[in-house]
Amino acid sequence: MTTLPSPALLTDRYELTMLQAALRDGTAGRRCVFEVFTRRLPPGRRYGVVAGTGRVLEELTRFRFGTPELDWLADERVVDDATLTYLADYRFGGSVVGYAEGEAFFPHSPVLVVEGTFAEAVLLETMVLSVLNYDSAVASAASRMTSAAVDRPCLEMGSRRAHEWAGVAAARAAVVAGFAGTSNLEAGRRYDIATIGTAAHAFTLLHDDEASAFASQVDALGAGTTLLVDTYDVKEGVARALAAAGPGLGAVRLDSGDLAVLAHEVRAQLDAAGAHSVKITVTSDLDEHAIAALAVAPVDSYGVGTSVVTGSGAPTCGMVYKLVAREDADGVLQPVAKASTAKTSVGGRKSAARRVVGGRDAEEVLVTGPDERVRAASSSADAAREAFDALEQAERGPGELRPLHVPLVVDGQVDERWTGPQGVRAAAERHRTSRATLPRGARRLSADEAALPTVTLTLPRS
Repeated sequence: MTTLPSPALLTDRYELTMLQAALRDGTAGRRCVFEVFTRRLPPGRRYGVVAGTGRVLEELTRFRFGTPELDWLADERVVDDATLTYLADYRFGGSVVGYAEGEAFFPHSPVLVVEGTFAEAVLLETMVLSVLNYDSAVASAASRMTSAAVDRPCLEMGSRRAHEWAGVAAARAAVVAGFAGTSNLEAGRRYDIATIGTAAHAFTLLHDDEASAFASQVDALGAGTTLLVDTYDVKEGVARALAAAGPGLGAVRLDSGDLAVLAHEVRAQLDAAGAHSVKITVTSDLDEHAIAALAVAPVDSYGVGTSVVTGSGAPTCGMVYKLVAREDADGVLQPVAKASTAKTSVGGRKSAARRVVGGRDAEEVLVTGPDERVRAASSSADAAREAFDALEQAERGPGELRPLHVPLVVDGQVDERWTGPQGVRAAAERHRTSRATLPRGARRLSADEAALPTVTLTLPRS
């Protein structure tokens, strides 16, 4: 696997200058709790999808200040020598809990909770947010696309519309939300994702005529390849594709024109030639609305580029990383909260749950209360179940509470189940299950409010 540079300087300067000041005044070692959440969904969206958690954990294991980073910080006089000494030995030794990657999320609920010293945790803000905001935006858009496609596969092919490494992240996030493959080879290698792609219009234009281009592609890639038939005339292109590969042709691709009309015409042409097994894949600036409009067309798969890697109009989730509790001078963890107009936050550690009634999600639940009880509720499924049983008895709400937080990092040790290819597979399965239990109207593409209300419940003291 390619060795990537340290992500330590993919950050904002003020994180290091805050660290310098805290080291000087003695508060850097105070235990703190930071939460990642969003105050609102993008306009019209009914739910979001948590993605990028596995990438955050992978980046955390590489978050080191080596000689090149330290030399540059010293040369630029970003921080003083004492801070450079601290950074040279930096290792995150705290704990992280959060939503299982792939889970649906709603406003105000903490999708990630980072606990450690102020010095440890404050340095992670920009890295955590840059990963979660982008990946979750892509996955949220991709989920709308796979929902609109129903059982027809969606294929990611948007790398050329994004930064080169963002293309890898986007491919991963799209697969979390149900995409079946990607054109990006690095994403395929890094995360064991199926890769797709055969030829572009340039290959057809390279040859003296379409027939020789198709013959060349079939000779090189086999009859089961996909031939792009709209470089010139679609009807003639389909005829030439069948002449080159016969009825064993894998698929034809349409990349322009009125895709719904063309798909019906091409299907009729293929069937008339006895090529009933030849599939039709469509591309050309598709988004979730275009996919939904093609629901009754005889299309077998969708290739999506620009819209998925840009979040289909919502390229960020607006997630923030806020300090909600910190140790005081006596070593007691105290809730803290920002009170700025329109940017308020709720102080104190919180856990997260979903109220389930009749097999369907009914509410997003913020769980508050005594810190030790809230912390225990996020430490394991058994502890959460015990805490939520007490909460349900106190609140007497309908249905039951499903814990959302899972341990991700314990005392600096990353749980590797959430990383690499196995992490992607687990996240994709989590998303399938999570989306299936949302309210029935949650998957509509029409603009509306969040599919679930977010409520706050308080754990009793004993």
